[in-house]
This record gives sequence, structure tokens and C-alpha cells, in this order.
Amino acid sequence: MSLPPGPRMPRALQALGWARRSLPWLERCRARYGDAFTLRIRHWGDWVVLADEADVKAVFTAGDKVGVALANPLLGPVLGPRSVMLSEEPEHMRRRRVVLPAFHGAAIANDAETIGEVTRREIAAWPAGEPFALWPRMQRITLEVVMRAVFGPRAGDPRLDPLRTRLTELTDYLNQPRNLAALTIFGPEWVRRSRGYRRAMGPVEDEALAEVRRRRTEPIPDKPDIVSMLIAARREDGTPLGEGELRDELLTLLTDGPTSTSLAWTFERLLHNPETLARARREIDEDLGDAYLDAVVKETLRMRPPVPVVVRRLREPLRLAGRDLPTGTVVAPCIHLLHRDPRHYPEPLRFRPERFLEQPAGTYTWIPFGGGVRRCLAASYAELEMKRVLREVLSAVDLRPVDGRAERVRKASISFSPGEKGLVMVG
Repeated sequence: MSLPPGPRMPRALQALGWARRSLPWLERCRARYGDAFTLRIRHWGDWVVLADEADVKAVFTAGDKVGVALANPLLGPVLGPRSVMLSEEPEHMRRRRVVLPAFHGAAIANDAETIGEVTRREIAAWPAGEPFALWPRMQRITLEVVMRAVFGPRAGDPRLDPLRTRLTELTDYLNQPRNLAALTIFGPEWVRRSRGYRRAMGPVEDEALAEVRRRRTEPIPDKPDIVSMLIAARREDGTPLGEGELRDELLTLLTDGPTSTSLAWTFERLLHNPETLARARREIDEDLGDAYLDAVVKETLRMRPPVPVVVRRLREPLRLAGRDLPTGTVVAPCIHLLHRDPRHYPEPLRFRPERFLEQPAGTYTWIPFGGGVRRCLAASYAELEMKRVLREVLSAVDLRPVDGRAERVRKASISFSPGEKGLVMVG
């Protein structure tokens, strides 16, 4: 029942390598150990990293034989133990059913114009002729879009403006390099005990729960938003969700996720590939649909996935990589390595959206949103949001990169962002 081989460095050094240079480190490990290897990282334990399609499929099709584990130690303190992302079966699926309708089907189509409106308003505030970072602008768009999805028509209530401000301050706190470095050294428990973290998180929790308390005194609207759905939700015994549970679900939805980062990367990739940019503009100008924009989004998520791995804990023994792995083993299907595997993607380092017009994305080789029963519930919504923002920006302004060189990958709190935050100019 031994785990696959892997680096023999002390756990503290492996933690440092993961924090500072995780993507090149994954590539070096694969070159040395093959498609399965074990990382032993201080504060996070042992991970069996999987980069073979068959093993990834086995994990994603194992159903409730696999449970949740954390790829990012910030997620536990920020989202809370009762979040839909961190809960185990069968509670995970019950919570998922509550919020899933808001991110699928007719709800997506109804929100498309809202996304366009929010994006147009943001574009109007962009400075002309001077450099600015695109990633924070994308954060503003995605925050406002999710505020409207979560709070519905009430999103315009001035009483929610402090929540917007506090969420932005929390995001800034989590992305400060010194806090990320301290997390690596001291581990996730440091986050929970940190006074700086509590100063950033406490006001967010207070503002979110203040709105919950106001809503609980009102009737459920005819067209319920996500807050109304959560308040109306009941456990199997008929009791409503407590404030702690509501806090965790709201923070899961409202905390800055990877969509803003992926948007920043999409523009970075387009602006450094003029032929691709020209074809995307032509599709928009000639009203040819979204096929090429969809391919651009998929190719960006292939080359720059928000996170490099998804992490699961085996709830039952499972045979992977030719080994019988015991209950409790943490396995990590590796998005970064799968997406750069020339067996699946010829010329993997080349940005070529056309590959997704020639062949659809593979279920177990294109996994930026994870897979199986725990696949990101807002995956379809995120792709639609990215395409709509792209369409609005490319039809309204001419962006150009400030630097001719591609931006390096920089580790942020939840995802991996452009090193210069997507530095661009209008005109």
C-alpha cells in the first residue's frame, strides 16, 4: 500500500517549493517520476499527484468514494466548514441543489444582459492613454455580477454598499504577498488566529449576516434570488439553515473567485497574439456567434487554469496508478500537467484556440473546473460571463499591452494571476 515515489526533500522545503514555484516544480516532478508522484508538504500532508487521464477519470467517476480535501489552505478559513465546496456527501449534494438553479439554464440567459450592463459601466471608467491593471477592473465586474445574482433586485440597496467595500478590502488583504508568505510558513491555523485576517473578514461576515437578518423578516419573493433560496432551504428534519451555515454559503459565493483572474489572462493572451485577437474581433463585428470566443475561453483556461490541482480524499480504497491506495489517501488530479500534455494537446505551449474548434474539450483532459460530482457548480455561468465580458470589451475599446513580453504567472490567494495584473492601455 505504498505511495508512488516523489521528492525526498524535507517537508518544509517542499512547502516552500509549492508556494514559490509550484508549476515548474510539478513539471520537474513529472519528468523525473512519471504520471504519478507523491508530494509531502508541510501543513498540507501527503498528496498523490495524478497526471494520467485514466487515473483522473477513476477519481472523478468514483462518486462518494472520494471526499473533499483542500488544495489551498486559505479556503477553509475563508469559506468555512459548512460551505457547499467543503461539505461531504450527502450534505454536499443537498446544498448544491439549493443554489444550482441560479447558475444554469434560464438563469444564465437572464443574467447575460446584466453582465453586459455591468461591463459597459466599468469600461466607461477606464482611463485613456495611460497604463492600468486589468485584473482589478475584472474583479469589480465579477463582484458586481455575483452581487446581483446573490441579492437580486436588492443588490442596488445602498445598505449593501458597505459589503462591496469590505469584500474588496478582504480580497486585497488575502492577495498581499506577505500574507501569502506567512501562510506558507505558519499554515492555515495562522490564518484563523491572525488579527489582520479577522479585521478583514469580520466586517464582511457582519454585513452579509445583516442582510440575512433583514430578509428573514420579509416574505420570499416570487422570483427568489440566492439569499432567498438559502433562507427557504430546509434540512431533512425540516429546520432552516443556521446563521453559521448561511455565512459559509454566502462567503463561498461572494469571495473573489477565479473568474476575474481568468478574464485577465484571456485579455493577456489575446493581446499578445494579434492574429487571434483579430479573429475574435471579426466574429464580434460580423455577428458570427460565439464559437470562436468559446474556443478562446477554453484555450485560456487550458493554458492558465485558475488552480493547478484539484484535491480529494479517498473515503474508500481505490486502485490508481497501478497501486491500491488506502482510505484516507489524498489524491490530486493535476490540471496543469494534463493541460500541457502533448499527448492530448500538440504544441501545448502555443496559444491556439482553433484546437477546440477542431476537437471538443475532453471530459478528463480539460478540467479547469474539476470534475465528477464536485465539479464547480458555476462552471457554465463562468464561461458565459467570460464570453460576454470579452464581447463587450472588444467591441468598445482597443486595448494594447504595455509590455511586449508575456506576463509571468504570479500566485494569488485563490488562483494564479498575471504577474503585472494584466497591465494594458486603451487606444
